[in-house]
Amino acid sequence: MKPYSEDRLRELADGLLPEVINLRRRFHRHPELGMEEYRTAGDVADYLRDVGLDVQTEVGGTGVVGLLRGDEPGRTVALRADMDALPIQEETGAEYASEVAGKMHACGHDAHTANLLGTARILSELTGNGGRLRGNVKFLFQPAEEGPGGAEPMIRDGALDSPPVDAVLGLHVNSERECGEIVVKSGVVTAAADSAIIDVIGSGGHGAHPDKAVDSIVVAAQVVTALQTVVSREVGPTDSAVVTVGRIEGGFRNNVIAPSVRMEATIRSLEPEVRTSLRSAIERIVSGVTGSMRANYEMQYDFGYPSLHNDEEMVGLVGRVTRDLLGEDALVQAREPSMGAEDFSYFASEVPGCFFRLGVRNEEEGLGMYPAHNSRFDLDESALRYGMMVMAASALTYLHQSPGG
Repeated sequence: MKPYSEDRLRELADGLLPEVINLRRRFHRHPELGMEEYRTAGDVADYLRDVGLDVQTEVGGTGVVGLLRGDEPGRTVALRADMDALPIQEETGAEYASEVAGKMHACGHDAHTANLLGTARILSELTGNGGRLRGNVKFLFQPAEEGPGGAEPMIRDGALDSPPVDAVLGLHVNSERECGEIVVKSGVVTAAADSAIIDVIGSGGHGAHPDKAVDSIVVAAQVVTALQTVVSREVGPTDSAVVTVGRIEGGFRNNVIAPSVRMEATIRSLEPEVRTSLRSAIERIVSGVTGSMRANYEMQYDFGYPSLHNDEEMVGLVGRVTRDLLGEDALVQAREPSMGAEDFSYFASEVPGCFFRLGVRNEEEGLGMYPAHNSRFDLDESALRYGMMVMAASALTYLHQSPGG
C-alpha cells in the first residue's frame, strides 16, 4: 500500500502550481550569484517557516535547511535544490526576465528552488505537518552550485546531521527532454570537474627580433596543441575525459613579443584513476613543451567537484514512483553519463542518492529551446507539477518502505 493518496497528491500539485510558478518568477527576476543568495535564502526561510518547518539559515554560507519531523521514528531523507544564478546578461525577453544587469538564472536553479518549496508544502499537507510521517524529511537549499561550491560547506556545517540523513534526492531541469519526462541513470551520472591555470613564461622583446626573445605565445600555442593528445593517446578508448583550454591571455600589441601567457583549462573525467592520471599527464606535457622551447612554466591544478554516482536502489525507487504517477512513457533511462559536473556529488558521496532530470522542453510553446547557460534559456513551468509529485512521492516511499526493501 502506498504511503500517500495519488489523487490527493495530484490535487495538491495542481493547486500549488500557480503559486510555485510565481515563486520561480520572483527568483528569476532577482538572480544572485554563488554565496550572495541573501534575498533568495530569506524568501526560502520565510516560506518554510510558513509551511511549519524547523528552519536553519546561514548553513555553509547562505544555505537554508528545513526539517519536517515525523511523529513516528524512522529514517531521514534529504531533498536538495540549488539557488544560485550565473553571470550572464539575459536575452529571453520574458515578462519575468532578470532585473539585475549581468546576472541570470540560465541553468534553472530558480525552478529547482521553487519546485522544492512546493514539495515541502505538499509533504506537510499530505502528512498533517508531520503527524502521519514515519521519519523525517530535510530540505536542503544550497548556494553556489555554479561555483565555488556550496554542498561541501553545508555538509561541514552539519546539514546531513541532527537527525542524520540516510538518503538524498535531487533534480535538475533538462531542456533536451519533453515536459514532464523523468530521466534516471544508475552509476556514474556526471563527471569530475578539475581546473588548471598554466602560466607559460618566456622572455619579452621586440617583434622584429624574435631571436632575441622567447616568444611565450608561440610556446603556448604548442602547449595547447600538445594537450589535445592527452585524451586521444593517454586515456583508454573505453574511458571518457575532456581537456579544454577555454581561456588564453597574453601580449600587449602586434610588435611586442609577450613575456608570458596565461591559459585556463577545464579537465573532466568519470573514473578516479583517470582523474589522477590526467594531472600528471598534463604537467608532463607542459613541462616538456616549455622546456624544449627555452621557456618556463607555473601550474596551479585544482581538483573540483568529484564525479556523481547514483545509488542503484534509489534510482529504482524514483523509477517506480515515476511509472506509477506519470506512466511508463514518462520514464527515460539514460545510457551515457554527462561530462558536465554537479556538486550534488558531495551529498551522494556521503549517503545513497539519486540525482534525476526533469524534462522542461515544449516546442509548441517555444520553451526549453535553448540549452542551460545560454542567455535565452527558459523552460515550460508546467513541468514543476511533475517535479513536485515525483519528489514528494519518492520521499514518502523511501521513508515508509522497510530499510533495504
